Amino acid sequence: MKTIPLIAPAALAPVALALALSACSGGSPAPEATASSEAVAQAGGVSAEQAAADDTIPEALRGRWGLVPADCTSTKGDAKGLLTVSEDALTFYESAATLGFIKARDKDMITAAFEFSGEGQSWVLDVTLSSPDGGKTLVREDTGPEAAPKPLTYTKCP
Repeated sequence: MKTIPLIAPAALAPVALALALSACSGGSPAPEATASSEAVAQAGGVSAEQAAADDTIPEALRGRWGLVPADCTSTKGDAKGLLTVSEDALTFYESAATLGFIKARDKDMITAAFEFSGEGQSWVLDVTLSSPDGGKTLVREDTGPEAAPKPLTYTKCP
């Protein structure tokens, strides 16, 4: 599930009026009264590209991150502390997580529900990813029944 950008109520008034009138008349709304997602995004002061970007993990948090330096350089497939962050997923040594509902987001932080799977199991955790130092480190803090007991700090792989 993704977040939906807030739209100014005044921007939706023509659409709501057209829908209300069509419901009363039994017809469908006139084509000119139907708002595209791009038009609605722009009416809310956000471009369509920005609205789509807000549904992803921030660019500053993406990449390969290791708990220890060897996680970044292992060629044996034993980098158990390696975390790869893409625009909508987290990949670990033996599990992966897909981005779900976003609770908070800015350019260097995201808090969201992630749907995990691995080793024949699946679970959901709320995860906060942040980079307090401009992209050198990544702090991961999980909450939920399967959460790690304390935050984990990763270093950006070269």
